[in-house]
Amino acid sequence: MTYRVLLSVIVLIGACGGISAEEAEDTTSIHLSEVTVSAAHVNRDIIPVQTLSGAELRRLNSNNVADALRYFSGVQVKDYGGVGGIKTVNIRSMGTNHTGVVYDGVELGNAQNGQIDLGQFSLDNMESLSLYNGQKSEILQPAKDFGSAGTIYMRTRVPVFEDDEYYHARATLRTGSFDLLNPSALVELKLSDKVSASLSAEWVNSSGKYKFRYRRVNPAGELAYDTTAVRQNGDINATRIELNAHGALKAGSWTFKAYNYNSERGVPGAIVNNVWRRGERLWDTNSFVQGRYTGFFNRFTTLNNIKYAFYRTHYVNNDDKQVKIDNLYKQKEVYFSSANEYEIMDNWRVSASYDFQWNALDADVYGFVKPDRISQYASVATALNLDRFKAQASVLGTFINDHIKGQQSPGNKHVLSPALFLNGYPMRDKSFSLRAFYKRSFRMPTFNDLYYADMGNSKLSPERVTQYNVGIVYDRALTKSVVSAVRFSADVYYNKVKDKIVAYPKGQQFRWTMLNLGLVDIRGIDVTGFLTINPFNEFYVTLRGQYTYQRAIDITNRADNYYRDQIPYIPHHSGSAVVNAQWRGWSFNYSWIYVGERYNQQENIRYNYTQPWYTSDVSLSKDLKLGRVNMRGLIEINNLLSQDYDVILNYPMPKRNYRFTVTVEI
Repeated sequence: MTYRVLLSVIVLIGACGGISAEEAEDTTSIHLSEVTVSAAHVNRDIIPVQTLSGAELRRLNSNNVADALRYFSGVQVKDYGGVGGIKTVNIRSMGTNHTGVVYDGVELGNAQNGQIDLGQFSLDNMESLSLYNGQKSEILQPAKDFGSAGTIYMRTRVPVFEDDEYYHARATLRTGSFDLLNPSALVELKLSDKVSASLSAEWVNSSGKYKFRYRRVNPAGELAYDTTAVRQNGDINATRIELNAHGALKAGSWTFKAYNYNSERGVPGAIVNNVWRRGERLWDTNSFVQGRYTGFFNRFTTLNNIKYAFYRTHYVNNDDKQVKIDNLYKQKEVYFSSANEYEIMDNWRVSASYDFQWNALDADVYGFVKPDRISQYASVATALNLDRFKAQASVLGTFINDHIKGQQSPGNKHVLSPALFLNGYPMRDKSFSLRAFYKRSFRMPTFNDLYYADMGNSKLSPERVTQYNVGIVYDRALTKSVVSAVRFSADVYYNKVKDKIVAYPKGQQFRWTMLNLGLVDIRGIDVTGFLTINPFNEFYVTLRGQYTYQRAIDITNRADNYYRDQIPYIPHHSGSAVVNAQWRGWSFNYSWIYVGERYNQQENIRYNYTQPWYTSDVSLSKDLKLGRVNMRGLIEINNLLSQDYDVILNYPMPKRNYRFTVTVEI
């Protein structure tokens, strides 16, 4: 009864409307320069955030969103190799399923396994990438956004036109190693004084073939393998097309997005037992349409989202030594969100949000139960913004109801998730701040966890996370100085994952079942630094660095051999550094990424040890302007020192490789 009353009150409040600082920023950013928006955004955040935007994002040697996220602290990117390899992200060791991915204001979903392949999202039309630990520094947001332990926000480019401009066009061609051919195009149109639209299209084709060194040592320390081979079955043929429309209203704004991604690719597989080629193929079709409306009414603002998505995955395994597989999976999603905010006073705001989501999964697998899920999210939040003190608090209620065709429903699941964020400025100029937060969050078991044949467990409980964070920030812009901008942040955090969902072997036929067994203790430090130097006119040097220390140990059962061992693939030490120099249209960029020693299995023994790795990437670009035509040439050398390394054991990454890019924009 308590849950029903809470839900009814929140929905009633949600119908009233609200006001949005975040949407105000998004709407008015059309009229502001990039530098102004970035500066304002940094000063408002009370929650740890890392952002790459504009020219800085384009300068990185990154092929897609997952590549760019490697430069954020506290992030582990699982990369299975090559241009077409699947890429997922894990924030602060809490697991991929605890990471929300929001694309232009609406969260992406995958009810089947809960993981988003970020390799599918190009940087070609991306304006900014932001990573929040906890949640975003706004209380006017969809209720579902309050639920993730960490969230990645992707924002595409919004057209900006001068008075005498009615269109923009950009064409880009990339080529390079692995037989890469990657053309893309962008057209932006000013349809009226208040409406603009853009169409972005891209094609990626690559053989995915690259040489790698395969060297393994047995437990006795003797050399088992040391050879050079060519990576096979890593090809990709993918297209992306995206339509965006933006409109300004008398008291608000609206946006519309239609997105389609199609790909055929090989699944390269692990290099084990002298098997160099796999017969696995994967076809993906991801399509969705979404719309957003924001209305401003004095002290009220309402933010409404609607989305329909259809995902189709076709998986084939033709390996001669394995069981033949040819399965087709289809997902459908309907999503609606209404977020509303009221400004009680100039420095005090409250909000209420309600989200409804329906997911269904169908497959041609024998015995598949064809589940569907109704998820309802209801949140209330408040934000206090005094001169030198900021606070934000929220409570999210999640209500899940699964249905199985022809079977008894497994029952409903209800969870409450509170959060509290604080930020203070000890100094009058607000260049120095102290921040802290506490948050509880969870992730629901996926359809695979619950219902996969011979493996699922419909009685699973949600996986729960408790987060604590304390940090400091120094951020200052300087005038009449060689150093024009400096920013430093350090955060100490403690996370505890309870009821972690694990696969456990059970039965004479060694079948696997899903159980709530895991308990993980995570402690870490994130340090980031940013510095801009202007030694003389027209010459700028930008330095960015980050370091992460993590101790993520398994404390499930004292009787386990791996009790208090570091969990798989989480390094104790990792970091990155970026140096960029610009002078008269020339730009030189050097990027360095380091990942320390790890273990690829639960037991931290010599046999499971995975060596540390680092890569160095360099690029050189030149910008030219001929009348209204802007041209850019870019040369990239990735893995400059040709290091041999695996992000995931037995999935070798490319050695030294090259990429060449030409861009023309009018």
